[in-house]
Amino acid sequence: MTSLRSDALAIWLSAVAAVRPRPLVADAVRSLKLSGRVIVVGCGKAGAEMAAGVEDVLPEAIGLVNVPADCTAPLQRIRLHPARPAASNFPTAEGVTGAEEMLRLLSSAGPGDTALCLISGGGSALLPCPAAGVSLESKLAVTKLLHASGATIGEMNCVRKHLSRVKGGRLAEAFRGGRLVSLIISDVVGDPLDVIASGPTAPDPTTFADAKQILESYGLWHRCPPDVTSHIQKGCDGTEPDTPKVLPASVENRVIGNNALALTAAHRTAEHLGYRVLDLGPFIEGETKDVAATAAGIVRNIRERGEPLSVPACILIGGETTVTLGTNPGKGGRNQEFTLAVLRHLGRNGMPGVAVLSGGTDGEDGPTDAAGAVADEFTELAGATEALTNHDAYPFFDRVDGLIRTGSTGTNVADVRVIVVR
Repeated sequence: MTSLRSDALAIWLSAVAAVRPRPLVADAVRSLKLSGRVIVVGCGKAGAEMAAGVEDVLPEAIGLVNVPADCTAPLQRIRLHPARPAASNFPTAEGVTGAEEMLRLLSSAGPGDTALCLISGGGSALLPCPAAGVSLESKLAVTKLLHASGATIGEMNCVRKHLSRVKGGRLAEAFRGGRLVSLIISDVVGDPLDVIASGPTAPDPTTFADAKQILESYGLWHRCPPDVTSHIQKGCDGTEPDTPKVLPASVENRVIGNNALALTAAHRTAEHLGYRVLDLGPFIEGETKDVAATAAGIVRNIRERGEPLSVPACILIGGETTVTLGTNPGKGGRNQEFTLAVLRHLGRNGMPGVAVLSGGTDGEDGPTDAAGAVADEFTELAGATEALTNHDAYPFFDRVDGLIRTGSTGTNVADVRVIVVR
């Protein structure tokens, strides 16, 4: 591995380390000073470490958290419920079983009980509980249609909330105890409480009409299963109650980890390694190829004009982009596509002294075993154009030894992209 690649990887890994859930949760629980019976529920890719953080402080807490099958931790009384396979991002019947058990736990709470809800990225898929009359298969079909159409996470969650018994504040509605506190590790740009994991404990400002409009805007309304369109139409007509717009004052939501925290750590590491840092922040969204084209332009400006900063320079880009897939997409993910697009824009003549790395902080990028990819001046360009056109970045980077494989990191705060220039 070249020194530039090593620097880029060290910077990225420091970002991931800064949002490790266990210490973040333990610190938050200590600050709450809880007593009495504590019920723990939750969902997300960080669920195992978040639950361990609770037990570090409250070993008597009970409950369960829906997690991917490969998430494990040596817990005492909080049960990790495998809600989906490790390699999948889609809801399963096992996830429904866990969600229904959480509803029973929360509804059985007494007035002196406290609930801790542990929420992290991937929670929408890990906490499925279809509304009455809607099948899990139909929800899954709609999710796939939206994903393939390039819908944003906010748009997908709006639709999912209106097909659910737990999302959009409905999980909090089920609680009959005295106080519910959600500890949240955000994977969504801007940390909107109603969007992260589809907001199971947050008031929902969206409506059935919004969900219908989203499906119509992507030309999907008439492609959705009949039970989905029937349920949403009933909501639009007022015969199905909408998600709660206000929740009791006893419900509190706290964001304890996010993309901004990861970028701050990456910034410190980059400076420690001797780089001047341009941090573009955690709010970057849009089509992956477009964001990559802008990033490549900034690299050129640094190299040729010394602006907005001179070398050695490090560009940090947070947020989460999207990829609009064609009819026959190849294998890859948005982070691999970002790295490939920057490489393609710069070409071999623009890559000397440059390394580009983009990775999902959860260790996953699309339906692959890679977190993302890295490229530098030694990356072979042959086949790059075809791979980019076909959204087929995974086999390209596999061939040139550019894939980043970390396995599950136990956290998820969207993506961190690192470009170093010397």
